[in-house]
Amino acid sequence: MIPAEHQNFVDSLAEILIHDAQYVGLAAGSSWIDGQMDHFSDVDLVIVHKADFLSLSERKSLAGSAGNLLAGFTGEHVGEPRLLICLYDDPLLHVDLKFVSLSDMHTRVEDPVIIWERDEAITAVLQNSGAEFPHPDYQWIEDRFWVWIHYAAAKIGRGELFETLTFISFMQQNVLGPLALIKNGYLPKGVRKLEMHLPESDLLVMQSTLARYDRSSCLNALYRIVDYYKTLREAVMPDTVERNLPAERRVMLYLKETDSVQK
Repeated sequence: MIPAEHQNFVDSLAEILIHDAQYVGLAAGSSWIDGQMDHFSDVDLVIVHKADFLSLSERKSLAGSAGNLLAGFTGEHVGEPRLLICLYDDPLLHVDLKFVSLSDMHTRVEDPVIIWERDEAITAVLQNSGAEFPHPDYQWIEDRFWVWIHYAAAKIGRGELFETLTFISFMQQNVLGPLALIKNGYLPKGVRKLEMHLPESDLLVMQSTLARYDRSSCLNALYRIVDYYKTLREAVMPDTVERNLPAERRVMLYLKETDSVQK
């Protein structure tokens, strides 16, 4: 069920695009696709244009015409400069506007819901190409995992607990979350909606990787991260992934040494 305030915004934007010949269509992605939107959801929209590129001023102009725009900025920090991340008022909505050319629609991570299109142009592209969501490189993770664990153990040993807490979040976002989602048949979207997707057994283990600003708590979380990673490694990674067992053994010894030293 799409909330009324979300639907009204999208319908209003579609009406603007219909009357501007430079635009080919409007599509919605993410939770709009599976109908799992609620009052707290962002709106993820793809605005398809004829030109190969739209200037930032053109994109901001359209964003400003779509509603009471409080703030907006580009998405370089998430690797997507074509994205305008917007906050609107009346109603208060977070809306991501991704501007793409029609040819760019051939490369995508999902098949969006078409809200409006001109001459079925988007439909033709979707029918002649496929979506491909990026999956983690398992060997890349294994090659780095034990270096990361040594890094965190050293920071705990020195007493840098803020750095350790940031590291724990990094591991949840980039390693444990994606692997746990894959294990349970979902796309590896970091830690998004783990509470909705993971069974209780996995969710409890994920919770055990959280830590307080406390040396003992951080050490315990690090042990739990290692344990859960090894479980997920066996569950989802193929035998072709080379395990770095010498690094694993040496780093685990270092972790135990760090644990035994009173700071």
